[in-house]
Amino acid sequence: MASFFRDARLPQQRVVEGVPFPAVLVPSAPASAGGGVDEFLAAVRSERASRLEPLVRDAGALLLRGFPATTAADFDRTVDAFGYEELPYVGGAAPRTNVVGRVFTANESPPDQKIPFHHEMAQVPTFPSKLFFFCEVEPKSGGETPIVLSHYVYKRMKEKFTEFVEKLEKDGLIYTRVLGEGDDPSSPIGRGWQSTFLTKDKAVAVERAAKLGMKLEWTDDGVKTVMGPIPAVKWDESRGQKIWFNSMVAAYTGWKDARNDPVKAVTFGDGSPLPADIIAACGQVLEEECVAVPWRHGDILLIDNWAVLHSRRSFEPPRRILASLCK
Repeated sequence: MASFFRDARLPQQRVVEGVPFPAVLVPSAPASAGGGVDEFLAAVRSERASRLEPLVRDAGALLLRGFPATTAADFDRTVDAFGYEELPYVGGAAPRTNVVGRVFTANESPPDQKIPFHHEMAQVPTFPSKLFFFCEVEPKSGGETPIVLSHYVYKRMKEKFTEFVEKLEKDGLIYTRVLGEGDDPSSPIGRGWQSTFLTKDKAVAVERAAKLGMKLEWTDDGVKTVMGPIPAVKWDESRGQKIWFNSMVAAYTGWKDARNDPVKAVTFGDGSPLPADIIAACGQVLEEECVAVPWRHGDILLIDNWAVLHSRRSFEPPRRILASLCK
């Protein structure tokens, strides 16, 4: 039986260790694109184990382009067709709004702000294994979601800054963030404590934070959260390799708003400060190795959060990217 999907190549793709990154699939025939959402979803279900998931495992990310899923509801059904269990967004920093079902807006911070590279929710022990992104409205310009392979970043950093990486592996990181009560849409980390912990009850927030291993220090108008020490390098069991699993550069360079100083937002696990020059060099490595494919309406990007870091470039509106997190 012929496949519904066909491999494609884009000019932005890179070949990393012999594998195209990201993997890209388009309809195998024009009829596939026009065959309707139900036919597409049936193909996802039937070819998920044999075709789609092996690509995600080998490449770390898979872009589906040109298929008939064009609305938020279509995207919700597509995520469901993959069969992954939903992960509630508890403990994350980004302001988001539920759109439909298990679909949320991506980070709603202002369009002129870049969002630095990070693994989703790397600053808490319970994080998604898979992320889906969907382009509901194409950006007028910019607004790409660059991605980079985590194990490759680890290798480059270990070669370049051996002692720093050894200390990072030994001590881990501590993340500190100050939250207001409500969300602050002007900040890339503006999620208030009520939406962070999905409650208005401080006692419940404390209980949910404790389950994450997070300490809370209440202030007059909000709360300081302290997370860690938590590993900054992890072992990817399924691929047998070390990964650069942290939000170090994102926190140090991007966790800045009226309440937060990014230099204090992340430290070594022993409390000592991180070296600014090495953080800057790491940011450069991430940019050098990343792939940034311009969004098209209807694009669905599936990311293995164990394998790939992602970011967001600034953009000229309109742009609307939706997201879904999976266990």
